[in-house]
Amino acid sequence: MKYCKKSYAGFTLIELMVTLSIAAILMMVAVPSMVTFKRNSELSSLSNTLLSAINVARGEAMKRGMAAYVVPADGGGAWGVGWVVFVDKNNNQIYDGDATDQLIYQQAAPASYFSITGNGPTGENPAYIRFDPSGYPKLKNNSSVSNLTFTINRNDVTGTALYENTRRLKIDKIGRVRICKPTSATDAKCPAPS
Repeated sequence: MKYCKKSYAGFTLIELMVTLSIAAILMMVAVPSMVTFKRNSELSSLSNTLLSAINVARGEAMKRGMAAYVVPADGGGAWGVGWVVFVDKNNNQIYDGDATDQLIYQQAAPASYFSITGNGPTGENPAYIRFDPSGYPKLKNNSSVSNLTFTINRNDVTGTALYENTRRLKIDKIGRVRICKPTSATDAKCPAPS
């Protein structure tokens, strides 16, 4: 009689426990990184959407030889409701709708955990950015405007995480637009609006 040894393939309980422990440790490291990645991605996307709307308004003003505006969607001072880009065909400096003005772009309201503020005419009520036919940002009375800054941040973070979750969109006197990320309250490369 021969003795036949049968072997069974599979995991032992100890091997399974070690594997699950390693997986749990890796998840604890990866989840905070994914949250940071998601927040950064959402903030960058919103900043780039506003940047593209401003560039479209500037381009349309130069292309059509007429004033073009970026204004909050409700016509007030809150950018958190979305925004509208239009060419002011009747030159009354407000958006009258498609029948009178040429609607170029309309953005829906961003998520409620974003805060968008501005300085100069972008912080007034009604808020606006106006580009003249040469592509320069101007006030409604056609006088020059100083540098404009939008501050876009998440209102669900505080402390040092606030600067990580803040972007500033800067429009200079000749209409060039750039986005920067402040590292502190006194960051000289990405200063707060004055």
